[in-house]
Amino acid sequence: MAGIYIHIPYCKSKCIYCDFYSTPQVATMEQYVHSLLGEANLRQEEIAHSPITTLYMGGGTPSVLAVELVTELVNGLHEVFDLSRLEEFTIEVNPDDVSSKYITALRELGINRVSMGVQSFNDNELRAINRRHTSRQAIDAVRAIQDAGIGNVSIDLIYGLPGQSLDSWKNNVEQAISLNVRHISAYCLSYERGTRLWVMREQGKVQEASDELCVAMHNTLVSKLRQAGFEHYEISNFAKPGYRSRHNSSYWNFTPYLGLGAAAHSFDGTNRRFNPSSIKQYIKALSENRTVFTIEELEWWERHDEEVMVRLRTSDGLDTTVIAKHYGNNASDTLLRKAQPFINQGLLNLNGTTLTLTPAGVMMSDHIIRTLMWD
Repeated sequence: MAGIYIHIPYCKSKCIYCDFYSTPQVATMEQYVHSLLGEANLRQEEIAHSPITTLYMGGGTPSVLAVELVTELVNGLHEVFDLSRLEEFTIEVNPDDVSSKYITALRELGINRVSMGVQSFNDNELRAINRRHTSRQAIDAVRAIQDAGIGNVSIDLIYGLPGQSLDSWKNNVEQAISLNVRHISAYCLSYERGTRLWVMREQGKVQEASDELCVAMHNTLVSKLRQAGFEHYEISNFAKPGYRSRHNSSYWNFTPYLGLGAAAHSFDGTNRRFNPSSIKQYIKALSENRTVFTIEELEWWERHDEEVMVRLRTSDGLDTTVIAKHYGNNASDTLLRKAQPFINQGLLNLNGTTLTLTPAGVMMSDHIIRTLMWD
C-alpha cells in the first residue's frame, strides 16, 4: 500500500496559533496546481510498485481552490497514477468555504471524506484565535456536507483556548457529538515560537490555560466521546467504528507515501524527502522540469525513536518484539528497562509484549516518549 499527500499552502487569513507553512497570497494558485502535476509526473516512480489506497489534500486550506482548479488537479492525478484501488480520498475544508454546490462537485470527483477545521463552536473563542467562520457556519457546513452525500466527516477541535472554560469545552464536545460526525481530532492549544499567539503570550495579552484545566478538558473529551461510541485510537484522534483515518494511520504504521507540493514531505519506508517551504522556489523548479526535494537518510536510532513515538501514541501500542526485530534484542531490552518505572507508576501498561499508555500516561506522553527514546 501507499498514500499520496498534496499540500495546498494557501489560506485567506492566518490563525494566531498556526505554524504550518501557508500564505494568503493566492495569485499563484493556478501556477501552483500546474506545478503539482509536474512534480507528480517527475516522481511517480517512487510509489509505482505499490497500490495507492489513500489520497489526502491538506494545507493551508485546500477549499480556497475553486472547483475548476480542484477538478484540474484531480483529473491530472488520475492521468499520472493508478487510483483504481483508492479507498479514502480526503480534503480539508474551512466552514465558510462550504456550499452544497462545492461539496457536490468534490463528491463527483471521488472525494469521500471531508476534514473540517472547526476548532470551537463558541464565537468568542473563534474570534480570539482569528478564525474566519462562526459557530453557525460550522454547523451548517457539516450538515451541507452530509446532505451532499459525504457521510465521512471529521472535525478538528482545540481545547485550552484563551478564555475557554471547562463548561464551554463541554458544550463544544456535545455540539460535535450532536452533528453525527464520524471522526473528531482534538488538540490542546500549543504555543509555537514564531506565531502571533506566542508573541501575545510574551506580551501578556493572553494567558496560557493551566495544566489542571487542560487535564480536566482532556478527561471530559475522552469520557464524552467514549460514551458516544467513539474509539480513542490515537492520542488526539477519535473515530466511530470503521471510520479511523486510513491516511493518517498509514503515517503511524510506516506505510510509504509521496508528498507533493511546497513544504510537503515523503517517506519510502527508510528515508524521508522534504520539499522547501517556498511557493516561489517550488514553482520555479517545476517550471524548469526538476524536483526540488532534499533527502534525509535516517540513522537506525532515528527510525527507532520515530517508531517508539508514533506507535506509542496509538491504542494499538508499541510491540517490543517489533523493536527487537527491527533494531535488535538490545534495543528491546533497553526499551523495557526504561519503561518499567512508568509501568510501576501506572502510566504504561505491558500486555504480553505490547506497551500502551494508560489514561494517566496520555497526559504525560511527551515525557514518557522522550524517556523511551534511544540515548
